[in-house]
Amino acid sequence: MRDLKEASVKMEELLRAAGIEKYALKVSESEKRELNTESGAFVLFRTICDANAQASAFAGSKKGSAEGNDLSDEGLAKLITEACASAESAEDDDANDIAPDQGIHSFEEGPAEPDMERFYERLEEMSRQIGEQFPKVLVMQMIASHDKVHTLYRNSNGTEFDTKESYYEVTLEFSAFEGERGTGLSYTSFSTRDLDKPFLEMGDVRKQLEDAEASLIEASIGGKFEGKVILTPAAMAMFAYMLGENYMGATRVLSGESMWLNKIGEKVASEKLTVSLAAEDPRLVRTHHFTDDGFSAENVKLIENGVLKSHMLNLYVAKKTGRPVTMNSSYNVVIEPGETPYADMLAKLDKGLIVGGFSGGEPGANGEFSGVAKNSFYVENGKIQGAVSEVMISGNLESLFVNLIDLSSELLSDGSMAAPYMMTDGVVISGQ
Repeated sequence: MRDLKEASVKMEELLRAAGIEKYALKVSESEKRELNTESGAFVLFRTICDANAQASAFAGSKKGSAEGNDLSDEGLAKLITEACASAESAEDDDANDIAPDQGIHSFEEGPAEPDMERFYERLEEMSRQIGEQFPKVLVMQMIASHDKVHTLYRNSNGTEFDTKESYYEVTLEFSAFEGERGTGLSYTSFSTRDLDKPFLEMGDVRKQLEDAEASLIEASIGGKFEGKVILTPAAMAMFAYMLGENYMGATRVLSGESMWLNKIGEKVASEKLTVSLAAEDPRLVRTHHFTDDGFSAENVKLIENGVLKSHMLNLYVAKKTGRPVTMNSSYNVVIEPGETPYADMLAKLDKGLIVGGFSGGEPGANGEFSGVAKNSFYVENGKIQGAVSEVMISGNLESLFVNLIDLSSELLSDGSMAAPYMMTDGVVISGQ
């Protein structure tokens, strides 16, 4: 594949020849070595290589962008021509900009050359352990890969970020069966930089398999009531993402619809809640060294002890609104744990649900949400009664985190997010 530095220099030459003095560009290449299984048998091994180039060109206060996967001289020339044409036809907007000079930085993380033999052994080990420890579970498909990504970002202010990142990733698709009964499909995935631990103990793999077998016992909920729910770490991260987009996100802030538009420094959630976007965190595998606008990325606290600390604004929206730009454009969410063991939290749940996932439309501007609780269990008097299906939950995103009762001491990390279990109140639960 083409040398990225060479490709970036060629792009700069083309931009300057076109009369473009202000620009940003990013080139990347990736290699994925992938192993697939179906019904426990290895059926595929392949290597997938890809390349990508992006360019943003500025003509005064006009901005144009183009993207492609051809890094040849001809492909780059076409891409730059498209970016320049896009800039010329764009509207003037003084908020179009790039970050000032951030210096020259280089980062390299993870195993650049994978140990595929050991990786295969760990995958075989997990398949064997699932068969021995979870006899009712059938793994329909497993997709396992070693991913290596090299990215080079440069802009006309002198910034350069050269990042090389490598990691292993595993995704499982499975169901549980007993006689004529079967559960719906479940999924789980995790990333890791090393092969030190059995894969059964990574992420929430073991818990998801336990839940799949437990789902063979069904429970029903009659009627409608308002009660407590426990969100699993994956579900909590999902609701935290929705909270961020709805109350802190650039689109809501730019439109003025954010309910937290002028609440920086004010208490907006339970004092037990602290949510961050991570540039680097020892609990995560994925890192984030530079933002989409070319700033050096930082760890950013969004909510600290219930107090709103930051919105999530790119440079364009920051300049449009006169607010600070957020030095992190990732979705590497970290939610700090509490002090209560999950088992004690469950024992306190008198009547409600453990919610493992959620399927519904986007919440309204006021934060109201409604949808189906997925991979969920009905609980009475601290005891799980069985799995539920087609049970609706509804409520308000802000209230969900204001009414937070407890966070577990256990913290799940799948490599790209870290979150505890969360118990909250005031959720409307509607059974059939």
